[in-house]
Amino acid sequence: MDLILIGEKIKKLRLVNNMTQEELANKLYVTKQAVSKWENAICLPDIENIEKICEIFRIKIDDLLSENTVNQ
Repeated sequence: MDLILIGEKIKKLRLVNNMTQEELANKLYVTKQAVSKWENAICLPDIENIEKICEIFRIKIDDLLSENTVNQ
């Protein structure tokens, strides 16, 4: 898994959906700092949050974790 690519996808999805880091964090019950760490490739969200992120942005888990770009 490519931490940088996944972080970029999370950020792109968040921005395309006009959502701040804090808004996404609130939906996931995590801190804004956690979202920032994901977007900056410091760490990955756990599997439960990966599932929630995909539900929020209506994408498949494969789309988030694959090497392909996310179109939304």
